[in-house]
Amino acid sequence: MNGFSDSAQAMSLVGFSAIATVTLLLCVMTGPDRDDLDEFYTGYGSLSPLRNGLAIGGDYISAASVLGTGGVIALCGYDGIVLALSTALSLMLLMFLLAEPLRNAGRFTMGDALARRMPGRSVRIAACGVTLAALLPLMLVQLAGTGQLLAFILGFSGDSLKTGCIIGLGILMISYAAIGGMKGTALIQILKIVMLLGSGTAVALLILHRYDWNPGALFDAAARQSGVGSAFLHSGIEFAGSPNPRLDMITSQLSVVLGGACLPHVTMRMYTASSARQVRRSMSWAVSSVVLFVAVITVVGFGATALIGRAVIAQADPQGNTAYLLGSRAVLGPDVSTAESLLFTTVTTAIFLTLLASVAGMILACANSLAHDVFAARVQEMSARREVTLARLSAVAVGIPAIVLATLVQHRSLQPLVTLSFCLGASAIAPALVYSLFWRRYTRAGLLCTLIGGSLTVLLLMPGTNLVSGSPVAAFPDADFNWFPFTTTGLVSIPAGFAFGWLGTVASGRAKAEEQRKQYEAVEGWILAGAVRRER
Repeated sequence: MNGFSDSAQAMSLVGFSAIATVTLLLCVMTGPDRDDLDEFYTGYGSLSPLRNGLAIGGDYISAASVLGTGGVIALCGYDGIVLALSTALSLMLLMFLLAEPLRNAGRFTMGDALARRMPGRSVRIAACGVTLAALLPLMLVQLAGTGQLLAFILGFSGDSLKTGCIIGLGILMISYAAIGGMKGTALIQILKIVMLLGSGTAVALLILHRYDWNPGALFDAAARQSGVGSAFLHSGIEFAGSPNPRLDMITSQLSVVLGGACLPHVTMRMYTASSARQVRRSMSWAVSSVVLFVAVITVVGFGATALIGRAVIAQADPQGNTAYLLGSRAVLGPDVSTAESLLFTTVTTAIFLTLLASVAGMILACANSLAHDVFAARVQEMSARREVTLARLSAVAVGIPAIVLATLVQHRSLQPLVTLSFCLGASAIAPALVYSLFWRRYTRAGLLCTLIGGSLTVLLLMPGTNLVSGSPVAAFPDADFNWFPFTTTGLVSIPAGFAFGWLGTVASGRAKAEEQRKQYEAVEGWILAGAVRRER
């Protein structure tokens, strides 16, 4: 049992049903016309900086961030705080380095930004392939987590019911992306981030009130309940079983910092800003919301450990994914008032909406890339109506395999999939964006080497990590083909991604590099200063 009362379960179920109905209605009401590309892909850039910033923050804070990061904080203490801060730092890096050039260079997708200097189907197809490879694992995590979350809160354990939840909610998520387009999913992200931060802040304040508003007392109580004493407040618990724990931790944080904000479902929000000034203001709101989230998740994670103990959290879920819910429930105590029941219902509904919105945003990013970069690029003059129809069909084509795969992986550790997405973002997408936006001599061969070489390096190394086999919490705990000495591939794959780009450019020859330099100089003002926003 999960310790939740029948009334809490009933109220949560009502909250889930209500939020699913309201959000689907919002998508139908705000859905774009069939013959308007700008409305479907960017919502005309009509969102204010505040709303666009909240949508960016909503896309960035996935269910893996809420449940996974909260679990690492509750189980590993200091290491979890570093992970949470890394997520905030990643968005700041996007804000200061890439946001404006991305908005200026692109129109609808990451393929647009990369093809600005190097037009061609090969670049767009490679960009679409990396988009799918980076986002599909995260989609599986969110979808599989949906069944586990509902089973945990509502108190059922049947596999068929969990699978039914994954299928039903997966169809709902496809509907969000196909019907609502960019504007519809943005409204869901805004609703999600407001509910998540509002309910989380209330829970965090209750926890701090329990410890007389003294964070030090909260941390000390968590350390006492952790079973490892003061080590809970120092680095080393998360990677204690690794041969090189300190290096492993640095590599893991580097993958999050470089990869998190470069994932395509986050970068696509840059194109919804109507100007460079708007994207700066939007990113300021997005960073502020993520910083508040980091503070909330830290307090709730430590509060869960302090109130119920690390052993109880690990028993409920070895990865700690239920820590956020357990901490929220524990601070309310055994005698729960109506207001407190409503608060807990809001917390569970916010997490449920986070799962829905996260997958909807990822499906939309993949569908947009398939329709715009692969199908539309084949035809010189494809009608807007046909391209929007293709994007909606692409959402179905992406979503259905994701649902099927999620039902197959739901009983395994999902951490390798999260790590795979971040490593692909850090090793292939980040080098490609940095080089294409700032390196004058970067060539098409260099770009393809970055995207393909960086991705292949991650895909070859990941099966050898201890997240896949060789440890009790691995995806395949009974097998042991663990040959790579680090938990993430970043130490090798990130330098490899940058090296492949450099080697591909050098191998292109001086004449090609000089040609690319001239082409870059012709668009440099547009990319870096937003002098002109070129249409397709």
